[in-house]
Amino acid sequence: ALARMMIPYNSEEAIDLGEKLMSFILTEARKESVVLAQARGTFPAFKGSVYDKEEGLKLRNATLTTIAPTGTISIIAGPCSSGIEPIFAVSYYRANVLDNDKMIEVEHAFKEVMEEKGLYTRKLMEKIAEKGSVSEIEEIPGDIRRVFVTSHDISPEWHIRMQCVFQKYTDNAVSKTVNFHEDAAIEDVRQAYLLAYELGCKGVTIYRDKSREEQVLNIG
Repeated sequence: ALARMMIPYNSEEAIDLGEKLMSFILTEARKESVVLAQARGTFPAFKGSVYDKEEGLKLRNATLTTIAPTGTISIIAGPCSSGIEPIFAVSYYRANVLDNDKMIEVEHAFKEVMEEKGLYTRKLMEKIAEKGSVSEIEEIPGDIRRVFVTSHDISPEWHIRMQCVFQKYTDNAVSKTVNFHEDAAIEDVRQAYLLAYELGCKGVTIYRDKSREEQVLNIG
């Protein structure tokens, strides 16, 4: 969605939009849950709950929102993105599928933009797949490189800030992976976990590239 709106994931504009979007979803979900409670009663454990004690909302549902893991599911849905994750790679190899064959995946919004500008070629996508990112691909115009940042272009702080702003309006947990380069140190991971804690995330997942001999998503 951000790519289609030409908004970089690692920007204040993206954080603001994320908050606006998720706050709307939670507000509307709660409105509907109040209506359901009027017809069917509150959820069984309502008495003594945070809604009963603090918020004064009579809800049908104890929880309304969650952001679940959708990595594999999003493949089935075609151009559907994987939850609130940034683009893993603009073009990349998906290994360990179809009897260990390799597939080149190209991000849908990127492909559309490149085709519109007459820049899309299979050879260029293979070149990008070796790095995953377009940040250093000179054939790509600067405005496109700025918008199509990938998981590894984005610093851990921006990953966590985006997760935090969605967690603020999510009853359950938020599925989100903070991607680290293969040279990430223990201190880098420690700082990420502490920031996630300080900003109110219920949990956080980190993955250091090449920390396993085989991994599903691969660059190069």
